Amino acid sequence: MAENNQGIDTPAEINVPDRPGLEGLEEKLSARWEFEKTYAFNRETSREEVYSIDTPPPTASGSLHVGHIFSYTQTDVIARYQRMTGKNVFYPLGWDDNGLPTERRVQNYYGVLCDPAVPYDPDFTAPEKPAKNQRDWPRISRGNFIELCETLATEDEKVFEQTFTTLGLSVDWSHTYRTIDSHSRKISQLAFLNDLKSGDAYMAEAPTMWDVTFRTAVAQAELEDKEMPGAYHRISFHRENGEKVWIETTRPELLPSCVALVAHPDDERYQQLFGTKVTSPLYGVEVEIMAHPLAQPDKGAGIAMICTFGDTTDVTWWRELNLATRALVGRDGRFSREVPEWITSEEGRARYEEQIAGKTVFSAQKNTVEMLVEAGEMDGEPKKITHPVKFYEKGDKPLEIVASRQWYIRNGGRNADRREALISRGRDIEWHPSFMRSRYENWVEGLNGDWLISRQRFFGVPFPLWYKLDSEGEPDYENPIIPAEESLPVDPAAEAPKGYTEDQRGVPGGFIADPDVLDTWATSSLTPQIATGWAQDDKLHEVTYPMDLRPQGHDIIRTWLFSTVVRSNSLENSVPWKHTALSGWILDPDRKKMSKSKGNVVVPNDVLEKYGSDAVRYWAASARLGADTAYDEGQMKIGRRLAIKLLNASKFVLNLGATADSVLTSAEQAAVVTNELDRSLLAKLAQVVEEATASFEKYEYARALQLCETFFWSFTDDFVELIKDRAYGSRGEEEQASVLAALATTLDALLRLFAPFLPFATDEVWSWWRKGSVHRAAWPVADGYRSIADAADVAVLPTVGLALGGLRKSKSEAKVKQRTEVARATISAPAEEIKRIEAGMADLKAAGNVRELNLVEAEGELTVSDVELVTEETE
Repeated sequence: MAENNQGIDTPAEINVPDRPGLEGLEEKLSARWEFEKTYAFNRETSREEVYSIDTPPPTASGSLHVGHIFSYTQTDVIARYQRMTGKNVFYPLGWDDNGLPTERRVQNYYGVLCDPAVPYDPDFTAPEKPAKNQRDWPRISRGNFIELCETLATEDEKVFEQTFTTLGLSVDWSHTYRTIDSHSRKISQLAFLNDLKSGDAYMAEAPTMWDVTFRTAVAQAELEDKEMPGAYHRISFHRENGEKVWIETTRPELLPSCVALVAHPDDERYQQLFGTKVTSPLYGVEVEIMAHPLAQPDKGAGIAMICTFGDTTDVTWWRELNLATRALVGRDGRFSREVPEWITSEEGRARYEEQIAGKTVFSAQKNTVEMLVEAGEMDGEPKKITHPVKFYEKGDKPLEIVASRQWYIRNGGRNADRREALISRGRDIEWHPSFMRSRYENWVEGLNGDWLISRQRFFGVPFPLWYKLDSEGEPDYENPIIPAEESLPVDPAAEAPKGYTEDQRGVPGGFIADPDVLDTWATSSLTPQIATGWAQDDKLHEVTYPMDLRPQGHDIIRTWLFSTVVRSNSLENSVPWKHTALSGWILDPDRKKMSKSKGNVVVPNDVLEKYGSDAVRYWAASARLGADTAYDEGQMKIGRRLAIKLLNASKFVLNLGATADSVLTSAEQAAVVTNELDRSLLAKLAQVVEEATASFEKYEYARALQLCETFFWSFTDDFVELIKDRAYGSRGEEEQASVLAALATTLDALLRLFAPFLPFATDEVWSWWRKGSVHRAAWPVADGYRSIADAADVAVLPTVGLALGGLRKSKSEAKVKQRTEVARATISAPAEEIKRIEAGMADLKAAGNVRELNLVEAEGELTVSDVELVTEETE
């Protein structure tokens, strides 16, 4: 819980360094926070006291870039604010270390390839240096490969943790998890088994998007369209009467997989052909001409061939028209080596066997075009086009659609009621910014299938299932062997199910393990359950779930955010969190998204070292949620200047005599503030506190920072300059007590206001005159000086500050020092402003070193004129 440090935590003496600086603060204060457990979560709590955050687990196999620094800072600013308002902040951090990215990093780092057929070697040692040619890389067992993945991921996580600590993230490092550790594997496997029991998870033999490079299935959320060159090939099918029906296709190599031709039901060109049959060129396979509204009359010839499967539209037609399955492209990206049974003509079978069997898609297309030309079945030259082609977001070759047995979780893609329920869940969440909710709803409404969760990889959470083998060695997929909950996590590839022995693996009458692992999103979708101890730690789960906040990038709404809603809906019949905060992208100076593939990524350690953590945090926190933001070192320079000014201004204020005892904490104490300039300052401070608080409550932290920064510069440039003489006691003890109370109260509030943004500079200053940490202090409120703030004229300070600015400008234009005395000057302003200047006249004359100041009522803006300087010539 946050502690209010006011009044009871004054150090024995104020200890202000002679030369305050930002250098070294990160290391010094991070160690102090860790030792004092400044950010520790208190388990002895109630749900009402807790603010829990479902923090994004970064991919440990990658490398951090400024985009991480940007978004994680924004989350941390919110966490620090909530902690200071009295919330018991549950702020864990996880590492997303399973899946394809880790496997690729391990392969390249060590120069090894995983081969499940290789036996485990307990004495295996990784190569010291990868061989230059991948063909020379050793193949190692699945067990050895997983060990290398865990080793490297652990080392990467240490680097990440150090960077995040340097940045000042106020996470509780005692609450960390890895998406591949024992706890996460158990939660992930248990959640899958629960979904299996409820019918939300199921296995099906179905068309699957397949990446031939990584040899793994790909879910709809992982698809990416890329514009690729292609060509329309105009080829002929044949009616019984000898007439030709011309179609245009970009994939002529799929002719042997053709199951029908399709045209729009309203297309008059083909209405008389619906229900009739034609035979395919080259192979002579008979197919029907059918009608479907997805056919596009204005695309190509208006009639298309349906192949199982060329693209996702083929899948829709196949399903809705109840067509045959003639899949020929395998998981290796090559055509089947066996001639398909539906090609019955000798000539067709020979063509397939000689020109297509075992070929890659590219080679098959080349051979098919040559055969079509030779047979006179193609009209003219291919017509070159550019069209969108689906890729796996991490892949570099077009996806194929293959028929395979995979696991799915129901997500509304095939059920309207479930889809509406998940849209409703989205409306139960507060979105920041609010317009991002439409992206969620658009994604859900556009789903065309359930969530494919099985992956053909090695380093991941295994499906906790085995299958009995019958006497012929065929698996019984309908009745899987399910482990007991208490035995989780299990690795079916390395453990035999209860009642079996290892020597029964893979033999008739024995068993086989499910060969796949869960999609990494299928585990990451459970971060609220993993972090809060679902099904494992009832007390922790009770006080932290549903969580309060999910911060994340807007680009993964369709993956991480939606998948988490799906799992929480099925497992706990609730939303996973009350709020979600969506960060924007970081753009390079050309306004392009930063990414490793573009080579425009900035490494965070460089800028953290160059400008300091508070400066980098200032840049990140200046951006609104959801706003794509340019990488701007200029903003970091401004942030560094602000942090340095905070140190120096605080030093000056404390050396003037401000102490913790001067901070106003009650109405009785506030009576000491008698000067109108001081009262004006506190009135403005009250406004800033209230507006910054309101902004934070709406998750508009950037607005809060702007308010605090604007006020801070007014405080240092105007107020502090105006009151120096009075603070030193030149006008008596009463006036001195008034200004010192205003200075101390304002400095105290500013440190608290800036603490979420500039944690290092604020805590450093706090230590000069207060005990404990500013980060365990209470968020500021104006209660101690409310009576003053309500009665004071907030415009007095800026008006007097404007007059002082005019005097300074006159001296600058005269090229004399600011301490040069002014014999006399005239200020012209409206009556109301003249009255305000009169209220601060004594401080203005002292700060401007003015002997005589004439005030003249006049319309228009305040002006300073007739400035007569005292120089050697005028003496």
